[in-house]
Amino acid sequence: QVQLVESGGGLVQAGGSLRLSCAASGRAFSSYVMGWFRQAPGKEREFVAAISWFGNIYYADSVKGRFTISRDNAKNTIDLQMNSLKPEDTAVYYCAADKTSGRQWSSRGTVDYWGQGTQVTVSS
Repeated sequence: QVQLVESGGGLVQAGGSLRLSCAASGRAFSSYVMGWFRQAPGKEREFVAAISWFGNIYYADSVKGRFTISRDNAKNTIDLQMNSLKPEDTAVYYCAADKTSGRQWSSRGTVDYWGQGTQVTVSS
């Protein structure tokens, strides 16, 4: 069992930056790929980024070059640094954990564990 708690959402103007964090608790953190999904109003939840224990990283095309995911294995945390934010990045962002490769997260569309979500709003 893995528990995930996000923090760091908020309101920012277009072009600005936000940093999301996720703290994980539970067993065998090293076994899990960690990452982020997001869901905008009226849209399906979509993959954003994922990172393995060993640092293998995957991004959705829509955030490549703007978002950076990182992981602190000693602290059981991951971060998502979001730069050059656009209004279309507005969504609830969910921390996620699963044992499958991050390469598969986009096509699978779901994972074993979810956080409660944190709102990110980008104003134009």
